[in-house]
Parts: sequence; C-alpha cells; structure tokens
Amino acid sequence: MIEVSGLRKAFGGREVLGGVDLTVERGSVVSLLGPNGAGKSTTVRILTTLLAPDAGSVRVGGFDVVRQARDVRRIIGVTGQQTGVDRLLTGYENLVMMGRLFRLGAAAARRRASELLEKFDLAEAAGRPVKTYSGGMERRLDLAISMITAPPVLFLDEPTTGLDPRSRAGVWETVRDLLAGGVTVLLTTQYLEEADELADRVAVIDGGRVVAEGTPASLKQRVGSERLDLTFATAEAFEVARLVLGEAHAGEGLVLNVPVDGARDVREVLERLDQAGAEVADLALTRPSLDDVFLSLTGSTTIGAAR
Repeated sequence: MIEVSGLRKAFGGREVLGGVDLTVERGSVVSLLGPNGAGKSTTVRILTTLLAPDAGSVRVGGFDVVRQARDVRRIIGVTGQQTGVDRLLTGYENLVMMGRLFRLGAAAARRRASELLEKFDLAEAAGRPVKTYSGGMERRLDLAISMITAPPVLFLDEPTTGLDPRSRAGVWETVRDLLAGGVTVLLTTQYLEEADELADRVAVIDGGRVVAEGTPASLKQRVGSERLDLTFATAEAFEVARLVLGEAHAGEGLVLNVPVDGARDVREVLERLDQAGAEVADLALTRPSLDDVFLSLTGSTTIGAAR
C-alpha cells in the first residue's frame, strides 16, 4: 500500500533523507522509529504530499505522490502531533464541518459524524464543546476527523504525545479497531512500547536511512538473548561472582548482568554461584526490548519529534 524507494531530501544543502526504502503491506501497521533529526516527520510529510522529494520513487495506494498528489489525498487520512479540532465547537459540529469541507452533502456529513462519534466512543459527549474534553477524548476526535472519508491509508504522527497512560491505552484500542477494519497505518511514535504494542513491523531510521526493519520480535533477537540481572548483598559476593562469571557485565551498584538463553542457562549460572559461595540477594530475568534495539542500532536513547 506504501512503496518508498531511494527517497532523498535535503534542506539548505543538508541531507535529511539519504535513500530511504520502505514498504507497508495493505492492512498492516508499520512504525517509524528514529532519534531526533533522523527524518521520520520529513518522510511522513512527503508521503502525505505536503513536501516534494528531491529524488526517489514514492507511491501510496499505487499513486505517485508527486504526479498524482490529488489521488493520494483522496485515499489518506492524517493525524498530526497537534490536534486539528476547533475547541469552541462541539464534537458533532467539528465532524460535520470537516465532512462538508471534504465535500460531503449536508445529510451525508451529519450521518457520517454520528457514525464516527459512536465508533470512537464519543456519542455521549457529542453535544459538548471540545474544550471540555479530556486529552484522550480530544485525540480520539482528531482520529475520527481523519477517518471522515473512510480512507484506506492512515498516517499517525506521534498520535499519543502528551497523553496520560490511560488515554494512551484508549487511543491504542481505537487504532486496533481501525486495523481490524482493514486500514493500513504508518505510525511514528516517541513511545517505544507503543510501537511494540501496535506495529506489525518496525523500521528504524538513523542518519536519513532505514538501518533496520522487521517485526518487533525479530529486531529484539538481533540485540541478543535474555539477560539475568543478579544483585548481591555484599561487595565480597559481588567480586567472587565477577570472577566466576567471566561473561557478566557490571551494572549499577552490586549488580551483574549475565546473558542467558533459557531456563537451563539460568540454572547453570545459579549453580556456579552456589558452588563458589557467592550468595545472590535478588535476581530478575529481562528480555530484550525495543529500547535495547534502538540503543544498539542508533547509539541514542532519545527519539522525540524528529524532522
């Protein structure tokens, strides 16, 4: 549904995108992750016809974003980092207004507004001014607006930034409902757990290029195996364990991080420590996360709103 090949873009002689390749299959969600300045938002702006590429091929729904921009706009919905709602109008009035702007007839706009208010669990608040909505409700209304024409492709540029965990979970549930209806989604996010929760595939952008792409699970496997975090009660036990476990890495305080692969490795590590008399005060088994993937691939711990 989205095909990007050799995408390049520079501003003032500074290259922001240096040959991005990306494919998004119909009915799937792909998340773009990258540090500040990696080019995520620039990529989205090009895909949504808001910015012209310098080079490369970019097609959405089979249409070229430069030569067939009008056709692209007819099949996409966009939710940006800031909501595009009028906070003085009611939720219903916002949707009817946007329906009319999308050239729906008056009756069709009213009907579509009512349908979307029900779909996005906003029917009870339909007659209230948006300024009385919570952050999560306002974001759901923004998503509803992007679905006025039932577009098959939806671009979500950091849709839950600034929301509390409960509101964020509500937006996630809404996005899952859209996916169940066959919508194709390209998601940029500053929350790694959001990509892990929603994305079928993740593309990591760094330095204007896609440096890794795959399912969240496959990317985690690239980082390495599970890790056993061992905490020791005394400095002596810690030092003994360091000698016994040559493969371990020191963490903060009296903590050793040991790479393991399954229950057998965990049992072997604990037996070696027991035989050496290094008493373990606490332990935790940690699996690789997208945070680990991101740090490993980009050397950065900051995502933010990259341009």
